[in-house]
Amino acid sequence: MLPGWLGEVCAGQPHRLAFATVSGAHLYGFPSVDSDVDLRGVHVLPLDEVIGLRPGAETITRSWNHDGVEVDLVTHDLAKFCRLLLSPNGYVLEQLLSPMIVRSSTVHEELRSLAPRCLTRHHAHHYLGFARTQRRRFEKTAGLKPLLYAFRVLLTGIHLMRTGELVADLTRLGGGPPYLPELVSAKCTAEHGGLAADAPDRTRLAADLDRLAAELERARDESRLPEAPSARNAVHDLLVRTRLEWGIHA
Repeated sequence: MLPGWLGEVCAGQPHRLAFATVSGAHLYGFPSVDSDVDLRGVHVLPLDEVIGLRPGAETITRSWNHDGVEVDLVTHDLAKFCRLLLSPNGYVLEQLLSPMIVRSSTVHEELRSLAPRCLTRHHAHHYLGFARTQRRRFEKTAGLKPLLYAFRVLLTGIHLMRTGELVADLTRLGGGPPYLPELVSAKCTAEHGGLAADAPDRTRLAADLDRLAAELERARDESRLPEAPSARNAVHDLLVRTRLEWGIHA
C-alpha cells in the first residue's frame, strides 16, 4: 500500500511536473516491507531556462525520509524524456505507462497515447542488456533482488515483443520457472535478503535465465513490432506546443 502523502512530495518540485509515477519494486510486483518508494517523472523547464544563457537542469534528483519511508524522486525535463522515449529505452516507457500515477496532466495523457507508436523490436536490446547487468550483480552478491530483476526484465521483454503490451509487474507475467512465486514471496519479507537454503541452486538459475534470454532473442526476431518509432513528429509537436503553452510559468 503506497502512502497517501506522495502527492505532497511532488508538490515541492522546483518546476511544474507533467507527471510523476511509481517505479521500482512497487511497480515490478515485489516490494518488501522496507522498500524505498521510487518516483519517476517529467518536469518542464521554463522558456528562459531553455533558450537563455542559464540553462536549467535536465535531470533533477531528490531523496529524503518521510515518516520512516525512503523516497527517491527523479525527473527529466520534457525534451530529454522525449529523446529517451524515441530511443529503445524500456525504462522510460515503464515510467510513462506505470499504473501507479501520483501526478498527471494532459501532457502525460498525450504521451501515454503516443507510447504504442514508440515501441520497436529494438527494445529487446534494452531488456537483454539490463538482464545481463543484473545477472552479474547477482553473481557477485547472491542477492535476491538482482536475481528477480533479471527474471523480470526478460519476461517483460518477451511479452512486449510478442504482444506489443508493456507489463512491468513480474506477478502478472507468465512463462517463468515454477519457483518464481516463492522467490517473490521471500523478497517481500526482506529488501536485501539472499536466497533461502531450499532455493534452486545456481546451476538451475543460470540455465533458466539462459533459456529466457534465448527466448527473448527469438521473440525479437519474430516480432511484428516495427524497426523504428512512428511517433517522432507527434512527439516533436507535443514538446514544442508544451513549451509554448506552459512558457515562463512552467
